[in-house]
Amino acid sequence: MSPKARRKRFPYGLTLAAAAAMAILCGLGIWQVQRLTWKEGLLAHVAALQGAAPRSVGPVLDLADAEFSRVELDCPGLGAKPFLELYAVRESGPGVRLISACALAGSRYAAILADRGFVSETTSSRPAIDPAARGPFHLIGILRRPDPKSFVTPKNELAANHWYSRDVPAMAKALKVERPAPLFLMAETSSNPEWRALNPAPLPAEISNRHLGYVITWFGLAGALACVYAASLWTWWKG
Repeated sequence: MSPKARRKRFPYGLTLAAAAAMAILCGLGIWQVQRLTWKEGLLAHVAALQGAAPRSVGPVLDLADAEFSRVELDCPGLGAKPFLELYAVRESGPGVRLISACALAGSRYAAILADRGFVSETTSSRPAIDPAARGPFHLIGILRRPDPKSFVTPKNELAANHWYSRDVPAMAKALKVERPAPLFLMAETSSNPEWRALNPAPLPAEISNRHLGYVITWFGLAGALACVYAASLWTWWKG
């Protein structure tokens, strides 16, 4: 076969398809490298947080990187405050998390939503509500950003007090508070220590980090594609 005939039969379509696929696979690999760096930094931050002393919540809320900070504030009567029920699932099964509002002093926000903890669906009782309760309560917890809802997240049912996403403005309105902080305060201390069904859980027991495996997978697929393409070119050349 003449060189000219070979040039006419060069697999341009295969080359373009392989180049596009290679760009996608390498792009995904680079993205996972970036995610790995971010996750390792997050895990280091969370590890350092475990022994950090709590800071006053007001100044921390003004920081750009306030999430995962351990904070404290006085929240009088928290154990008897009105609450919303946010659907949640833990290792033990489904249940709800109780969300109440705590007033803030010395902050540009009027209140912060406090996640008091998890209650299993097998528990039908709830803490008594007394809006007039003002008993002293010092709350320590972790600041967390609301998880963005996806297309499979059910719509919140405000009238039935069934919540499926952490919609701060809607929750604040339901609790009749204005100017809520954009972050949640995940309680570490129990607002109802006498009621053992309530389980504060500010941080997951373990934050997974599988990004290195994803890096290896995407770059491995890119390498395999390169080998297949090289073999195809070799076959074309020999043919």
